Amino acid sequence: MTMITISRGTFVGGKALAERLAERLGYPCLSREQALAHAAKEYGIAKEDLDAALTEPSILWEQLPGKRIAYLKCITAIILQRAEEGNLIYHGHAGHLLLRGISHVLRVRVVADMEFRIKAAMDRLKVSRDQAFAEIEKIDNKRRKWNRFLYGIEWEDPHLYDVVLNLERISIEGACETIIQMSALDEFKISPASQKALENVTLGSRVWAALAQNDRTRKVAVKVSAEGGRVTIEGSVGSQKVVEAIPEVVRQVEGVREIRNEVGVGTDWYW
Repeated sequence: MTMITISRGTFVGGKALAERLAERLGYPCLSREQALAHAAKEYGIAKEDLDAALTEPSILWEQLPGKRIAYLKCITAIILQRAEEGNLIYHGHAGHLLLRGISHVLRVRVVADMEFRIKAAMDRLKVSRDQAFAEIEKIDNKRRKWNRFLYGIEWEDPHLYDVVLNLERISIEGACETIIQMSALDEFKISPASQKALENVTLGSRVWAALAQNDRTRKVAVKVSAEGGRVTIEGSVGSQKVVEAIPEVVRQVEGVREIRNEVGVGTDWYW
């Protein structure tokens, strides 16, 4: 199994690279937009709300952190669901963050000069140069704020990626060749440890999604961790009924073998 995440800035050519790479490798290709659509359909959450969880560093999320985390975990569950079917190429701006802790994920960042991006935006949006520049700046600023708010990191930091490719300097085919060769390295092959990490992240995301989907538990703000089929739920909720509902919901998630319900009654974040 090989998972490749392509962090594609606005109008840099990342989508074209991901699709060509998937064609050459014969891997399924999943975009951020497709992941949002699948998550919205499967978990009954408005696509606009899921999109906001991935892009908007708003004050609302500071007031409702449990809601945002649950939405992000729903999207993660969709990505991992596709990855479980085999290899996967995911392109968006946050895949490398959603899949943190899985060492065999190859994290690619695609960049390009501002002039390259402005021309691409003008061609695609049919707008003036000034309008194209303003649109790029708006989206880039939102993503910077989002990463700082949620993860305390700088989106442009090259240390977050395994390789940074400048599509103004290298062709799509050249970029594909580079990624293909890197994906074959031992460092990005699945190992017993990375397989275990993948399974834990997958199970934890499924549990989050199940809690977010169920009417009895969708208001909870808890911490979920999974280790070898053992799921631990921590936090506080608004009533004893909710405390009792949590293990009932979690027990239905495939792969859960043991539940540690350490949730108490106390202050709750209402969605």
